[in-house]
Amino acid sequence: MASRFGGYTGKILDINLSTGAIGEYPISDKDRERFLGGRFLSTKIMWDQLTPGTDPLSEENILIVMTSPLTGTGAPSTSRYDISAKSPLTGAVGHSNSGGSFGIRLKRAGWDGMIVRGRAPGPVYIEIDQDRVAIHNAEELWGLDTQAAQAAMGKGGTLAIGPAGENRVKFATVVSQERSHGRTGMGAVMGSKNLKGVVARGKCKIPIRDKTRFKKSVKKWTRMLKGHPATGEAAPRYGTAVFLTALSAGNALPTRNFSRGSYENAEKISGQRLAREYLVRNDGCASCPIRCGRVVELDGKNVKGPEYEILCLMGANLLIDDLEAIIRWNYELDLLGMDTITVGNLLGFAMELNERGMWDNGLRFGTKENISAVIEDIAYRRGVGADLAEGVRALSEKYGGQAFAAHVKGLEIAAYEPRASVGHGLGYATASRGACHLDGGYLIYLEVTGPVTLDPLHRRSKPGWVILDQDLLAAISAGGNCLFTSWTFVPRIAFTLSRFRWVAKTITRLMTFSWPAVELLLKVPPFFMRFHLPLLPHTKVIKQVTGMKMDFGRFSRVGARGYTLERLFNLREGIGKAADTLPKRFTGDPLPGAGKNSGVPIEQMLPAYYRLRGWDTEGVPTEKTVKKLGLDVVDLDALSD
Repeated sequence: MASRFGGYTGKILDINLSTGAIGEYPISDKDRERFLGGRFLSTKIMWDQLTPGTDPLSEENILIVMTSPLTGTGAPSTSRYDISAKSPLTGAVGHSNSGGSFGIRLKRAGWDGMIVRGRAPGPVYIEIDQDRVAIHNAEELWGLDTQAAQAAMGKGGTLAIGPAGENRVKFATVVSQERSHGRTGMGAVMGSKNLKGVVARGKCKIPIRDKTRFKKSVKKWTRMLKGHPATGEAAPRYGTAVFLTALSAGNALPTRNFSRGSYENAEKISGQRLAREYLVRNDGCASCPIRCGRVVELDGKNVKGPEYEILCLMGANLLIDDLEAIIRWNYELDLLGMDTITVGNLLGFAMELNERGMWDNGLRFGTKENISAVIEDIAYRRGVGADLAEGVRALSEKYGGQAFAAHVKGLEIAAYEPRASVGHGLGYATASRGACHLDGGYLIYLEVTGPVTLDPLHRRSKPGWVILDQDLLAAISAGGNCLFTSWTFVPRIAFTLSRFRWVAKTITRLMTFSWPAVELLLKVPPFFMRFHLPLLPHTKVIKQVTGMKMDFGRFSRVGARGYTLERLFNLREGIGKAADTLPKRFTGDPLPGAGKNSGVPIEQMLPAYYRLRGWDTEGVPTEKTVKKLGLDVVDLDALSD
């Protein structure tokens, strides 16, 4: 359906692999305004198209690839796009955002997104060459790793799964170039459809409504990112692992299956050491001035280097300080197509089960010699890998250990210790797709790692801050930007002031006790926030590209609306208040070095969180909230049936 807005091609491809039918899926401009793109527009499609209770690995599930209005426009850090489906790992809404070239190439082929239905009778791949769309036999590609499969599909933007996706490992990834859609098992959904990959190419131009102002804004925004201490210095120099040693010092680095928050050998696996001894050059996604990607040498060739999450979860979390080994595992996981966060959690959990005599699996803390073999066994579901391929929740249900199984809603916890950062813990508990640091609001940046911080253990201040962060980060993603562009929301001067201890303490106190103002802001109607914030250029640029009415108030409402629709989707699948929690290790066991009352007080924070979101005491959005957010698609009575 054509769009009057810039930034969109106005078309969504609809492919049924069971029948071979190829068509278009209609999306209204009303929905473009309400959800922008990415995960939120995909959730709206899933809400409309999926029957509650659908088996995620059945042909009835749908796989959605969705770009955003800024994708491919040349605005900073806008190669992003999203892959969504009902998650085979969690049973909840599943989505995974990434860079790579595919999103840009898909839009240049003339498509904002694509929906894949059904299941092909044998392995296939999809070729999109503008209006020419074909489904090809992929028998010769089946079994190839993610890089070989992409190369075999030819020139263009490519997506591919590896052996893990083919074998329906519940946390299998989808890879574009060397960028991974890591979380929630989108690769397993592709594998269940016998879809090995997709290639897209074309020469369509992306319409921009106000080109003159857009170009000026892009230049100004790029200068801001390059001149900011976080995005212009720390991230390019040390990558995402810039915070690793600081997190260890702050008792927030998951160590020994999240049993403690500090690792004595943190420097050996740090971003600083990686930069000193292994970095060949920086890399980055298209149109990104931050360039936080690492390129390292392995076995005589240049490969993508490890990010923070794997350095922690395959390092400190397993008591392994061999940086070269982690580099190798990172490469192996990408080729096989598996989520590094989940695998790091799985191995740590399995090691503790083995140590406690609950499952004899041959995995031990501090032992690295058999890790590569186990990684391959997971991808092919061999031996202990068959159990590990199901994820931490399934493993704990089979062998026990639920109290120390680090997951929420079935999604393994990302590499931050929530007992040192209780707002971050609340974000884990309430995030729509499970224990995600990004969907959860990444409050640890304001609690531990940032230049100025909130009191990390002050619980009353956190519900409002978590919601504010969740909504803004989600809206940034729906618009098409990398979430690292949000780091400039903390002004440059904060990095200077933080050097003065008394100033930093004063700011921390002011920020912590500003929670009434934050909660008031969440209640202010968008009508009273018709402005653009200089530190949040996203709103102005979306307006210039699309021609939509967009400002801080409307942008925040996009986040709240999409987040609430994801909540409603989960409720329809039977995932509600009982799932908004953390394992006992994080709520009942004290964090070593943090005092006996260091558990995350989820039960004390949830009521305020629900109230501020406009949800009832059971975490169900009220009729008033649904109406206020314009979610007229929802029948609330159906949720209680």
